[in-house]
Amino acid sequence: MKIKPLKDRVVVKFSSEELEKTPGGIYVPDVAKEKPQKGTVVEIGSEVKEVKVGDTVLFDKYAGSKIKVDDVEYLIIKEEEILGIVEK
Repeated sequence: MKIKPLKDRVVVKFSSEELEKTPGGIYVPDVAKEKPQKGTVVEIGSEVKEVKVGDTVLFDKYAGSKIKVDDVEYLIIKEEEILGIVEK
């Protein structure tokens, strides 16, 4: 199944990063950290101007709507909710 966002919406696939290990040996999942979330843009709507497919973007933990398609978790988010683009 393919998702085509409308207008200024962007479909983002969550990045899968390894768990961070504390000096005490405890693994901290990303959801427990107070930092922006990161993902890769997989589809964009017709009115999106700043980002393109393939960009890695940062967004707030509570932004957009989470959906699951074929066991893959995505986020549908407005372009204005994107905090920034990660440049490589």
